Amino acid sequence: MHKRVFLSTVSALALAASFGAQAQTATPIKFLLDWRFEGPAALFLQPVAKGYFKAAGLDVSVDAGTGSGAAVQRVATGTYDMGFADLAALMEFHANNPDAPNKPVAVMMVYNNTPSAVRALKKSGFKTAADLAGKILGAPVFDAGRRGFPIFQKANNISNVTWVSMDPPLRETMLARGDIDAITGFSFTSLLNLEARGVKLADVVTLPYADNGVKLYGNVIIASPKLVKDNPAAVKAFLAAFTRGAREVMANPDASIEFVKARDGIINTDLEKRRLRMAIDAVIASPDARADGFGQVNPGRMSLMASQVSDAFATKTRVNANAVWNGSFLPTKAELNVLPAAKK
Repeated sequence: MHKRVFLSTVSALALAASFGAQAQTATPIKFLLDWRFEGPAALFLQPVAKGYFKAAGLDVSVDAGTGSGAAVQRVATGTYDMGFADLAALMEFHANNPDAPNKPVAVMMVYNNTPSAVRALKKSGFKTAADLAGKILGAPVFDAGRRGFPIFQKANNISNVTWVSMDPPLRETMLARGDIDAITGFSFTSLLNLEARGVKLADVVTLPYADNGVKLYGNVIIASPKLVKDNPAAVKAFLAAFTRGAREVMANPDASIEFVKARDGIINTDLEKRRLRMAIDAVIASPDARADGFGQVNPGRMSLMASQVSDAFATKTRVNANAVWNGSFLPTKAELNVLPAAKK
C-alpha cells in the first residue's frame, strides 16, 4: 500500500471513529410540543433539521402534542425529557400535586404573553369585554383561555357567563353558526380557524387577554427534574441551540415553515406562515417580551401570575413561583438578543 493511500485510509478511519464517538456521546432528548405541527413548531423543528442540537451534543426528537396539560404530565412521568407548555398549566400541576416526586420546571420563557383571547362576531354587538356579561361562551374544557377566564373576568368586572364545552374542531364552527356568543382560544389559532370557516376577519372582534388587563405569561420550555439534576449541561445546551434557531425563525419566519411541512405534509403552507408571523408579533416579540428580554421573566409579574392562578384554578396549595421557574440554564443576555426589530 502506498504511503499516501495508507495515510488517507487512516484519516478516514479516524474521522469515522470521531463521528461514531460523537453519535455515542450525544445525549438523547425526547421533546413534546403543546399541540400539532403548526407554524410556531418551527421554533423547535428548524434547529433539529439544521443540526444545531446535534452540534450541541444532543440527539433531539420532537413529537406533536395534545395540549399543555398533557405535556406537563408526560414530562412529569418521565415519558419525555422536555416539553413546551403553558406556564399556568405547569403552575396548576405544581400546586395540585405538592407531593409529586417529579415536578417539571420552566427553564425558558417563549410566549411572553398568553396567546389567549376572546373572540366574537361583530354582528352580535360585541365591542368590549363588558359586553360578555350574561353571554354564552364556548371552548374545550382544557383550553388555556377558558381555564384562565376567571382572571380575565375579574380584571374586566364581567358578571356571570355560561360555558358550553366541545371538542377543539367544533369551537369556531359553533361560533360561526351562532350556537354560542363568543369563544376563547389562542389568538393566532382561532382567528385563522374562523377564516377557514368562511368568516371574514373584518367581522371578528378580538379581545386579547394581554390587552385587557391580564398579564399572564404564556408557553415555556419545561424540563424534567431528573434531567435538570443529572445532566444540567444538556439543558443549557438545548436552550443555546434553541435560541440560535429562534433567531433565524424570527428573522425569516416564512422560510422556516418548510421544516414544519417536512413533519406534516398536509399543512397549508401559507396559513402556517401567517400563524407563525402572528405568534411572533403577538406573544414572542411583544412589547412585554422586549421589556423582560427574550427567554426571561420579571419576578414581580411571575409572582402575580402565581397568585392569580392559585385563585382562578382553586388549587390545593398556593403556587410557589420560585418552584416552577429555574432561569439558571439560560444563555447570556447578549445571546438572548434575538428579537427582530420592533415594527413601527
